[in-house]
Amino acid sequence: MGFHSHEIIAFAVFLLFIAFMLVLDLGVFNKKSHILSFRESLYWTAVWIGISVVFYLLIRFFGNELHNLTTLDQIRENIRLFRHPINITGLSLPEALRIYNHNLSLEYITGYVIEYSLSVDNIFVIIMIFVSFQVRPKYYKRVLFWGILGAIVMRFIFIFAAGALIRHFEWILYFFGALLVFIGAKMGYEFFTVREESRIDTHHHPVVRFLSRYFLIAREDKGHRFWVRENGKLYITALFIVLVLIEVMDVIFAVDSVPAVFSVTRDPYIVFFSNIFAILGLRSLFFLVQNVMNRFRFLKLGLAFLLVYVGIKMITQLIFDLHFSTQVSFGIIIGILGFFIVLSLLFPGKKPAGSSGSL
Repeated sequence: MGFHSHEIIAFAVFLLFIAFMLVLDLGVFNKKSHILSFRESLYWTAVWIGISVVFYLLIRFFGNELHNLTTLDQIRENIRLFRHPINITGLSLPEALRIYNHNLSLEYITGYVIEYSLSVDNIFVIIMIFVSFQVRPKYYKRVLFWGILGAIVMRFIFIFAAGALIRHFEWILYFFGALLVFIGAKMGYEFFTVREESRIDTHHHPVVRFLSRYFLIAREDKGHRFWVRENGKLYITALFIVLVLIEVMDVIFAVDSVPAVFSVTRDPYIVFFSNIFAILGLRSLFFLVQNVMNRFRFLKLGLAFLLVYVGIKMITQLIFDLHFSTQVSFGIIIGILGFFIVLSLLFPGKKPAGSSGSL
C-alpha cells in the first residue's frame, strides 16, 4: 500500500499529538514515582477513554480526510481496497461521505473496544511480572510508561507490515482467523483447568538468561533506574529486565489482538489508531484492574469467546463471502463482554490473598 502526502500529514499530526500527551503525562503530571490510587486510576482511565471518544467523533465527521476522499470514485475505490461493508451505489457525494464516515468511525470504536478489552488479559500478565520480580508499586508507573512507548513503536511495525501482507496475500487471513480461534479456545480451556496463579521464574526465564549472557546485571537495589555505571562498567538493573519482559509480552499479545482488529477493518490506519488509544489507556487501566480484578473473574472467559468469535467471523467472510455490518459486529462484541461482566458481578470471586513484594 502506497502512502499519499495527505495520509502522511494526517499520520504525522496524530503521532505529534501522541508524543505531546506522553510528554505531558510524564513531564507534568507524573514527575515523581508514586502509587496510583484507585480514584486517580479511575480519573485517568476516564480521561483516556474520553480522548478516544473525541477521536471517534473526529472520524465520524471528518474520516474521509484521512485518505483525502473528495469524489464518489475515490470513495468507491477505498471501499473496494479495504473491503468496507457498505454500498454507496446511487448516492450523492454528501450521502456517500456520511455513510462512509459513519462506518469508518464504527470500525475504529469497535477495534478500540476489542483492543482495550484484550488489554485486560495483558494486564494480568504484567501484574504477574511485577509480583515475580518484587517490583515496588511506586515504580509501576515508570515501567509502564516506557513499556507503552516501546509498544507504540512495535505496534506500528506490526500493523503496517500485517496490512501490507493482507493486501498482497489475502490467504493469510485464514491463518489469522485460525490462530484467533486456537488462542481463544486455549484461553477458555485454561480458565477451567488452571487453578493456581503462576509466577515467572526470575532466574531461568529465556529473556532473563538472554540478558544475563550479553549484559552485566546489577545485583543490588538501584531504585527507579534501568541501568547504572559502576567502576567504568555498565550494568542493567532488575527494573530494566522487567521492562524488556513487558515489551516481549506485548509483542506476544499483539499476535492475537492485532489480527482481531483486522477482522473488523482492513484499513491499517484505523487498526493503528484503535490500538494506540487502547495502549495509551493501558497504564491507568492497569491500576484500575489491579484494584478490582477479583470482581471480574469471568472476564477472561469472555475474552476467550471474543477471540473465537472474531476468528470465525474472519474465516466465514473469506469462505462464504458472508459480511456482517460494522454495527452488528459492534453489537455482538459489546454483548459478549457485557454478558461476562454481568456474570462476574452476579457471581464474584474470592478476594485474592497476598500482595506484591518490593524491589
